Amino acid sequence: MTPFQFSTVQELVEKASYEGTTISQIVAQWEVETSNLSREKIFEKMSNNWKVMKKSIEEGLQKEGQTMGGLVNKAAAHMYNAILTGIVPQDRLSKTIYKALAVAEFNASMGCIVAAPTGGSCGIIPAVLSTAQEEYNFNDEQIVWSLFTAAGIGLVIAEKASVSGAEGGCQAECGSAAAMAAAALVELLGGPPQKVATAAALALKNALGLVCDPVGGLVEVPCIKRNSFLAVNSLVAADLAMAGIPSLIPIDEVITAMGEIGRALPESLRERAQGGLAATPTGKKYKNE
Repeated sequence: MTPFQFSTVQELVEKASYEGTTISQIVAQWEVETSNLSREKIFEKMSNNWKVMKKSIEEGLQKEGQTMGGLVNKAAAHMYNAILTGIVPQDRLSKTIYKALAVAEFNASMGCIVAAPTGGSCGIIPAVLSTAQEEYNFNDEQIVWSLFTAAGIGLVIAEKASVSGAEGGCQAECGSAAAMAAAALVELLGGPPQKVATAAALALKNALGLVCDPVGGLVEVPCIKRNSFLAVNSLVAADLAMAGIPSLIPIDEVITAMGEIGRALPESLRERAQGGLAATPTGKKYKNE
């Protein structure tokens, strides 16, 4: 039998809806058929990804000192302490923020992370799914399955547009991660395949045009804090989708638009550290230092 092939999110939605199953199951089956690995093996590999994600949150929060470039100093720990002392309310928003910061900081300190889909956007999916696990008591198996949904969305984005900041700006990195996280969260919450696609569309739409302008060429400023902002974006997109609020523009068209916007961005705004925040007087000062 020829393996099911997909190049659009709509194809995933239609396949899952027709078979009365989830996008995660369709993506997992596709992986089995195209990789020649057993279902157990691919689940084990994805489980390992989830273990690394969780560990990166813990180690990022406990990390001592600054990042490699010294531009960010224990932002996750500051946020976490603000929650503990009541300065910031303890809710899913604040939890998601500190977890996204923790993983992104850990990445900028040469820690072991999962590039989901990239190193620069590595904090978004772990933060959203870890907080969902804590808030809704999802077990690890449920979370791992949702990662297949995220992967399916990411595969389509990579094929139709890009997940590289050097090619498409930060919309391609953090925007893609936000879409992947929102889709995974909606499936976890029991949303049907169409709502999963809607969440991805809403999350990515809100990141369109986001440039990649790292100060000093380092994945620190504004990248680390941007992970926390886009993780929250995922929560909003998931809430909107679950409430039945549609996206006028379908996800596949949003992805195409993102690719076109990325190609239209000047090279200086695509991870070259030559424009945007990197080109400000303060950005240049820190680069020289």
